[in-house]
Amino acid sequence: MLKTLLVKDYALIESINIEFGKGLNIITGETGAGKSILIDAMGLLLGERASTEVIRKGASKSYVEGIFDITNNKKIDAFLEENAIEPLPELILRREISTKGSNRCFINDTPVSLSVIKNVGNLMVDLHGQHEHQSLLRNETHIDFLDEFGNYRDLAEDYKKLYCELQNLLKEIKILKEKEASLREKKDFYSFQIKEIDSVSPAEDEEERLIEELRILENSEKLASITSSVYGSIYEDENSVYDSITKIKNELNELTGIDKSFGESFGECVNAIALINDIAEFIRNYKSKIDVDPAEVNKKRDRLGAINLIKKKYGGSVKAVLEYRNKIGAEFDLVENFSEKINSFEKQIESLREQCGKCADNISKKRNQASTLINKEVKEVLADLGIPDSNFDVRIKQNKSSSGEDYITVKGNKYSYSAKGIDEVEFYISTNVGEDMKPLAKVASGGEVSRIMLALKTILAKNDRFPLIIFDEIDTGVSGRIAQKVGRALKSLANFYQVISITHLPQIAGLADHHFIVEKNTNDRRVVSSIKKLNENERVREVAKLMSGENVTEASLEGARELINSK
Repeated sequence: MLKTLLVKDYALIESINIEFGKGLNIITGETGAGKSILIDAMGLLLGERASTEVIRKGASKSYVEGIFDITNNKKIDAFLEENAIEPLPELILRREISTKGSNRCFINDTPVSLSVIKNVGNLMVDLHGQHEHQSLLRNETHIDFLDEFGNYRDLAEDYKKLYCELQNLLKEIKILKEKEASLREKKDFYSFQIKEIDSVSPAEDEEERLIEELRILENSEKLASITSSVYGSIYEDENSVYDSITKIKNELNELTGIDKSFGESFGECVNAIALINDIAEFIRNYKSKIDVDPAEVNKKRDRLGAINLIKKKYGGSVKAVLEYRNKIGAEFDLVENFSEKINSFEKQIESLREQCGKCADNISKKRNQASTLINKEVKEVLADLGIPDSNFDVRIKQNKSSSGEDYITVKGNKYSYSAKGIDEVEFYISTNVGEDMKPLAKVASGGEVSRIMLALKTILAKNDRFPLIIFDEIDTGVSGRIAQKVGRALKSLANFYQVISITHLPQIAGLADHHFIVEKNTNDRRVVSSIKKLNENERVREVAKLMSGENVTEASLEGARELINSK
């Protein structure tokens, strides 16, 4: 349940803070006052895309926050855990749109992506925007209504994964076939380049190693001379370091015999002699291995030259050379084994076509089961909404594929398909006795479409998918006696779910559990939309205005009281 909605600096809204209640929340107001702006702000909060144009002039950002009661909502609990969001006693959604173009979303003060806030919104709110009922007149939306009703979401997700995998493979094999001619033309050129690179076969770290080795070889005479000098200074020359420190050690030993405080210095001197011996041993061994070999120097120079040449031709670095070699090697192998690669792809594609077909067939069976229930329930709800002799039929058909490439296989037969399966769904209706069933898009009036949408929303709500349902002028095209029935349907929904509805009809407004009015005023030469909750007396007057216009009479007030008390 939505407890509080805070909107700041959004379009005509400067700042509003609305506390909604359980049951039926009705919003009324004059045309252009800003009623639908509230619904747009709610859509923004739930993840709809928005531009900086929604920011109120003079403000740096728009801010929308909703506080929801999620008591015993296991879906939300699981969602928060899955997304590592700290649970709180209430769920707080916040969205900010900045003039700088930044778009920040938060759940319980944890920054999240737009997709995450959209996903959590989809678990809580069914937002039915103004004129959305017209989507019923587009056949392609009918399958979505059917799937919302059906309890096969996991199956649909499995199919979508298989569908995407199949589409990717079909794209890959198409690209592969398009590349075949080009690759065959380049085959000889690639062969030459591969042989040239392989004749050198540089290792990735070889260049640095060769440079280091050449530096040592080219300075071998200098190394021999200096190591001989150092070794002599340490060990062989008269007054060598070793002789001098050994003499000091002996003297410290004699001093220690007299005064033990020299003991530590004596020990350090012994350690120094051991260190000098290690240095001398390393230098002696190094000196013995120095070998001035001009042939080895020339060999390494030639190798380094070959590497530098191949670098210049193929990328400027050994790493780039090796990457290019791998690339052309893979394409050369592809040409050599093209038929084998195509066959492998085709086997994978054929397997996926069968998997997709099996999954799509299972979804089709589920849709047929769901359509039987929808047909019955929509007819019952429409009778309550003033269309007692209606017949409603969800028709599902499949088309065999005539395409040689794009199809999936169902029980050995090729079918056309889409991201939603093999089915095409269309709603048919007759609203009077004796009429033939015809496509909904061709026979329904505006008022009938609104009632059919309300009927669908009513039966979808029974699936317990949304704690909150929002209607923006679901009563379009409805008036008089039928308006009362629409109001009763909304009221019935509100017994089980929180409903927020914008309306211009007194018959619906009179049934509200909580009534809000949106008003447009001028403040410092600027238009500002505001909203307030009406008390009982204000409600009566507002419903009376909806009945008779600005000229409120005692008769209209009495009529308003009757409407309100009729609930």
